[in-house]
Amino acid sequence: MTTQGQQRTEDRVALVTGGTSGIGLAIALKLRADGLRVAVLDLDRPQAREVAAGHGLTFIGADLSRRPDCRCGIDEAVAALGGLDVLVNNAGFQHIDPIADFPEDTWDTMLAVMLTAPFLLSKYAWPHLRRSGQGRILNVASIHGQVASPYKAAYISAKHGVIGLTRTAALEGGAQGITANALCPAYVRTPLVENQIADQARTRGISTQQIEQTVMLEPAAIKQLLNPEDVAALASYVISPAAWGMTGAVLNLDLGWTAR
Repeated sequence: MTTQGQQRTEDRVALVTGGTSGIGLAIALKLRADGLRVAVLDLDRPQAREVAAGHGLTFIGADLSRRPDCRCGIDEAVAALGGLDVLVNNAGFQHIDPIADFPEDTWDTMLAVMLTAPFLLSKYAWPHLRRSGQGRILNVASIHGQVASPYKAAYISAKHGVIGLTRTAALEGGAQGITANALCPAYVRTPLVENQIADQARTRGISTQQIEQTVMLEPAAIKQLLNPEDVAALASYVISPAAWGMTGAVLNLDLGWTAR
C-alpha cells in the first residue's frame, strides 16, 4: 500500500461527475491545474460537450439515473485515460415541494442520481482505485446531509445517505489504499442556486438579495454565498497525496451554519 507522495501527480487520473458546470466544473479545473488528467461525466448534451472541449477535459456522456450508464461511465474513463485514481461523486439536482405533493417519479430519479449512482460508481471504480494504491473517493454532499430544511425531502434523504456511504467506504477501503471523504458546503453560487433564488424572489415578491440574506443564509454566521472555487480548493487538498491519512471525514464548509 502506498502512502505519502509515492505516485506522481501527473500520473493520476480523476473522474468528476456533474463536471461541466458549477461545483463539478470548478473541481475538475482545479484538479487539472494540480496536474491530474481529468475526465468529466455529465448528461450527453451539446453544451456539456462544448464546455469539456473548451477546457481540455475528457468528456463522458452518461445518465446516472440509469444503472448501466454508471458502469459504462467508469469503463469509458479508464479506457480513455488508462486508469482511475480519483472518483468525485458530485452530480445531482434539487426539487422543491412539500412531502405531500412531492412527485414520486422525481423522488426515484433523485435518489438514483444522488445516492445509488455514487454507490455504483464507487463499486465499479473500486478495483481501479485499489490498484492505484492511492485511491480517492470524494463525495460532494451538502450541509443538508447533516441538517434538514423543508420542501427538500429527496435531496436531504440522499445527502444523508451519501454521508453513511462515505463512512462505510472509508472503513472498507482503509486497508486497500482507498480513502473516502465527504464535503458538506452550504449554499454555493451555482446556476442551480441562482435559479432557486430568482424563483423564490418571484414567489415571495422580494428582491434576490433579500432571499439570499433572510432566507437562504439566515442560519449562517457568514452572510455570503460560497463560490464553486471555494469548494474546489478544499477538494484539491482532500484528493492530494498529502491527505493520505484523512478518511471517513465529513468536512463542513458551511459558513458557520452548524456552529449553533
